[in-house]
Amino acid sequence: MEKKLRVGVLGATGMVGQRFISLLADHPWYEVVTVAASPRSAGKTYEEAVGGRWKMSTPMPEGVKNLTVMDVNQVEEVASTVDFVFSAVDMSKEEIRAIEEAYAKTETPVVSNNSAHRWTPDVPMVIPEVNPEHFEVIADQKKRLGTKRGFIAVKPNCSIQSYAPVLAAWKEFEPYEVVVTTYQAISGAGKTFKDWPEMVENIIPYIGGEEEKSEQEPLRIFGKVENGQIVKAAEPVITCQCIRVPVLDGHTAAAFVKFRKKVTKEELIEKMTSFSGLPQKLELPSAPKQFIQYLEEDNRPQVKMDVDFERGMGISVGRLREDTVYDWKFVGLSHNTVRGAAGGAVLCAELLTAQGYISAK
Repeated sequence: MEKKLRVGVLGATGMVGQRFISLLADHPWYEVVTVAASPRSAGKTYEEAVGGRWKMSTPMPEGVKNLTVMDVNQVEEVASTVDFVFSAVDMSKEEIRAIEEAYAKTETPVVSNNSAHRWTPDVPMVIPEVNPEHFEVIADQKKRLGTKRGFIAVKPNCSIQSYAPVLAAWKEFEPYEVVVTTYQAISGAGKTFKDWPEMVENIIPYIGGEEEKSEQEPLRIFGKVENGQIVKAAEPVITCQCIRVPVLDGHTAAAFVKFRKKVTKEELIEKMTSFSGLPQKLELPSAPKQFIQYLEEDNRPQVKMDVDFERGMGISVGRLREDTVYDWKFVGLSHNTVRGAAGGAVLCAELLTAQGYISAK
């Protein structure tokens, strides 16, 4: 790319916004030129606005420290400075839907980490290796919005990344019933242990709204584009429990699967480890070379050892074995704020750029 595209981050001071900033620091295609947040942060430098709340393990990139934070509600003003935006705003779902559409209507593509538009029929919700064909609905969305280049695309919930791609890899064996329990890191709530001391040595067996997302969002990803909208798949039927555990980064899933077709362990492992998609074919900057790795050791995957596989963009699977009630069971692990949040959105943007949906204004 001759000249980097100008990027804005909406909700730049929050944890996912910070992850966007850190991931984009040395990006070969994109340059963060605008940071926007709530009116209380507007007018301050990014460094002042974040203050002591920088939550990444790496230092704040020098290039953003002195950017003046803009008011995210000043849509026209923010949009005039960028080619596209990443959205990580912290608002009600109604407010998020409205503000993301407002940005799209300024002819500014929006790649969102938020859940507000995940069920809007003509908004693609994409794991780039799994369902890139869903970007086709953008043409219909543009007709609805009355735009030429403005649109919204979203990435799915962080909780499903450690098992939905595995089910996609096994599609030909026809998985039809799945039971999953997710063990979810506190950064998924935008917290650290300093912010949330009651999570130390604790487990909370409830995460608001998470179980429905974990059960339903994979079906939308496995669905089809029909008449300008995405129609969710009927199978596999998924039931899920979501538990908050005392881990900073990394969502683990324990999954049990029933298949219509007989399959061996060797076939399941081969399909997983060879599974790839357009990001790998196009060698996109954030794409993992290997999307899913299989670990033979009985005690893997482990958060401490495996969460950063492929810079946090890969998925680690282990403990694949036959089950006495279901057919097979396994444990999956994904980085919830990289692959599951900001990194997944950056990869979506890269694929949208490679396919011509995002370009310089």
